[in-house]
Amino acid sequence: MTNRLAQAQSLYLRKHAENPIEWWTWCDEALETARRNDKPIFLSVGYSSCHWCTVMEGEAFSDPTIAEYMNANFLPIKVDREERPDLDSIYMQALQMMVGQGGWPLNIFLAPDDLVPFYGGTYFPVDPRYGRPGFLQVLQAIRHYYDSEKGKLDGIKAEILNNLQNSVALQPASDLGAGLLKEGLESSAGVLSSKAPGPSFPMIPYSEAALRMVRFNGESRYDARELTTQRGLDLALGGIFDHVGGGFHRYTVDPTWTVPHFEKMLYDNGQIVEYLANLWGMGVEEPAFERSISLTVQWLKREMTAPQGYFYAAQDADSFTTSDEAEPEEGAFYVWSFDELQTALSVEELTELSGQFTVTEKGNFERLNVLQRRHSGKLSDCVEGAIAKLFLLRYGASADELTTFPPARNNQEAKTTAWSGRIPAVTDTKMIVAWNSLMISGLARSYAVFRELEYLELASQAADFILQNQWIDGRFHRVNYEGNVEVLAQSEDYALFIKALLDLHQVTRSIRPAAPENQTDWLEQAIRVQAEFDEFLWSIEMGGYYNTAKDASRDLLVRERSYVDNATPAANGVAIANLVRFALLTKDLDYFDKAEQTLQAFGSIMQESPTACPSLFVALDWLRNCTLVRSSADQIALLETQYLPTAVFALEANLPEGVVGLVCQALSCKDPARSLEHLRSQLKQSLVRQQ
Repeated sequence: MTNRLAQAQSLYLRKHAENPIEWWTWCDEALETARRNDKPIFLSVGYSSCHWCTVMEGEAFSDPTIAEYMNANFLPIKVDREERPDLDSIYMQALQMMVGQGGWPLNIFLAPDDLVPFYGGTYFPVDPRYGRPGFLQVLQAIRHYYDSEKGKLDGIKAEILNNLQNSVALQPASDLGAGLLKEGLESSAGVLSSKAPGPSFPMIPYSEAALRMVRFNGESRYDARELTTQRGLDLALGGIFDHVGGGFHRYTVDPTWTVPHFEKMLYDNGQIVEYLANLWGMGVEEPAFERSISLTVQWLKREMTAPQGYFYAAQDADSFTTSDEAEPEEGAFYVWSFDELQTALSVEELTELSGQFTVTEKGNFERLNVLQRRHSGKLSDCVEGAIAKLFLLRYGASADELTTFPPARNNQEAKTTAWSGRIPAVTDTKMIVAWNSLMISGLARSYAVFRELEYLELASQAADFILQNQWIDGRFHRVNYEGNVEVLAQSEDYALFIKALLDLHQVTRSIRPAAPENQTDWLEQAIRVQAEFDEFLWSIEMGGYYNTAKDASRDLLVRERSYVDNATPAANGVAIANLVRFALLTKDLDYFDKAEQTLQAFGSIMQESPTACPSLFVALDWLRNCTLVRSSADQIALLETQYLPTAVFALEANLPEGVVGLVCQALSCKDPARSLEHLRSQLKQSLVRQQ
């Protein structure tokens, strides 16, 4: 017997289709039904590769006694946060106000008349444990409270709603004074320097901001080059990276970067690939960086690219070891017993592998081994041969033979397919514009640095797919389920896709003369998407961009403007940087004005909480140090391999004789450069003119 979610496109929602709970999706009919029947709404938000979401689905949400009480006393709604990040953001903020922290699954109770939350939590066990009450007890207490304590309930709701409204009513700051950029970038470096115990996350928005500090001379509390290089090494050498198959896991559960939480998210991988390419462009030519980028691209091609050219969203942390298992195990696809290694490898290979990786008989994860490198540098041929054997053991074919690896789209498919090797984790095959855009940018930057044409081809195919498929009735949409387009695009979709289009435009400057005539004009498309972004999400009253369009916000408590960076960069920070790039490339100063207005709209946050918003400081760096280089394709090809974080390039076909290029700062240009060395010197000075 299935519920309403059986018809959903979302893999996360369909995972709950056989629950005895009578789930609704977030829709007008559900909200009206709750109001009419005066039932509190139980809103549960999660995503398909979330481990504790999966646990709660198999426990509390599958319990018939809990379901009976839930169905009689509440209106239960399931939301995929990857479809509706706007809803998730508002109610996650409310949960953090209530209990001081958040996480997924996000389980929160709303009053049906106004959708204001009044109680919430994350994982609730069936029976009391982990210091948490049993879920049925929670439901009974909440329903009793809702019925008998209306006065207190109204007071709690009023306080939460007031706090939410205050959080979006930011005070602008017209003076983004001297020293603010340095303070902001140093704050991000300080975040990287933290040695707190607990999990280790990539935190790429902070890493990218700190990387910008490296080019500035002067006193600082932090060695930005050392910190940013170490973050790159942690990622490329640590257990967070899949050294056999490629791709980065979500995070590690420890501070030593050893044991990952094993899901692989497209958004992490796109950002990490771009970051490691930037480190290489800065001159940190660590072989492990090039290797991890290359293997990640091979993983992307093999397991995460749809036949139509777009990229899938994520792979689960859990997988089955045998088809007879009732429940999958975390990390089973990725870890190795010592006995397996002894059987698969020669004595020499195992000895060398153990010398280069943290491989022991006792293991480092439940008596199994997560591969983590002990040293940087190039791996020996013997170790690479050993890893090739492990690839064969995992996948049932060699890396050369296995060009595509079809996804397991659900647990049933994973268990019933005749895999040649191990049973893989389930892949969420939906296409999310924002996440695809992050990977497009990562591939474009990697192409610029390493000149691997395959990287550019993958990026271009994905961008073309979005341009050709994500508009319905003239409106940009966020998600694609194998041809079914859903959910109006949100600010992160616009901002990150525009950035991706600009990145593609930039890295094709040096090959444009040889490009086919029918190649997409990336700049023209970026300008078109930006115009739609401005039309539907720009805040005329306050500046900056709302998370959602006005006609998609009627059921939201507040209209947020994203400025806080989390696992992905905040939309407004990315949007400001895009506007500056547009101004340089089009000579339209309205873009500059809009960029400055948006920065001022978030100026008070930048001054008071610099660690909250690294992407806004990246944008401030763009505004203050933006530089246009007008030169030939050959010169641009040489320059774009370097890390030049606030530079854009334009082809100049009519340079005077003896001139190799022009360096321009917003409204003025320097003397024509007559040698590449002269051009580089001018460019270096221009990129650090304001701090």
